[in-house]
Amino acid sequence: MKAPLGLWPVDKLILGYFGFALILIFIGWHALPLAPVLLLLHLAAAALLLFEIGFPNPTSWLFRNWYPVVYVAGCYREMDILVPAVRQRNYDQWLANLDYAVWHANPTVWLERIQSPVATEYLQIVYTLFVPAVLLVAFLFWRQGKYAEFRYYAFLVTLGFLVTYAGYVTVPARGPRFQLAHLQHIPLTGLWFFDTMQNGLDRLESIAYDCFPSGHTELTILAWWSSRYLRNSLFWPYFAYTSSIIFATVYLRYHYTIDVLAGAAVAAILLVATPSLYRKLKQERA
Repeated sequence: MKAPLGLWPVDKLILGYFGFALILIFIGWHALPLAPVLLLLHLAAAALLLFEIGFPNPTSWLFRNWYPVVYVAGCYREMDILVPAVRQRNYDQWLANLDYAVWHANPTVWLERIQSPVATEYLQIVYTLFVPAVLLVAFLFWRQGKYAEFRYYAFLVTLGFLVTYAGYVTVPARGPRFQLAHLQHIPLTGLWFFDTMQNGLDRLESIAYDCFPSGHTELTILAWWSSRYLRNSLFWPYFAYTSSIIFATVYLRYHYTIDVLAGAAVAAILLVATPSLYRKLKQERA
């Protein structure tokens, strides 16, 4: 199947974000030992995309529909390097203070009173399945041949991820698991796979300043809301999953509640604003 010609809205979005990333690279050039490598990787990724757009070939259909998965993942990984280079402070204490001002307690510490190995195991599984849960909606659109819906969902989710990355640069924070560790009285313990899953995520995320806003909250809300366009039977299971992961973000000490509120707010804004933005970018043929 041939890919539609010209720049798609998601292409414009990613190329625009690359411009933002290049600005960050130049700002932090002297603090980035890998600055030339990052610069070349962005230029190579943009060149590959423009090649697939300008010279349709047998790989174009699959590449142009699914490449955002790889590009967005790459953009996340570079946050580990970019954020410390361009920001010389983090906002963990500020976020923790906001939480305390609202609840008159630190939520992650307060939740120790309902902590249990069963709940910890379940919620860590839910948290670990975040990316597969978001991608499952895209896969189902694809399998059902709903390519227009698939491309819109790809745009929506890509926009959601990139907005969170901009948030990480604006308000860098590592989360209560590190900031409030000295206040916790009981370590999180699961049943069978908790340690393996948590350690695996730690290795994948490295030293991530990825708290504000909560991408887990934002993206699962987007996936839940979009699932209703597939079939009604998915709506409520996704709602249950979304509710679980929102609770998991705080219970597992990955996020402050202000992160969760910000993630939900961003999701609501995107659900309202993205349709018109998508139509506008779609009409601007390149």
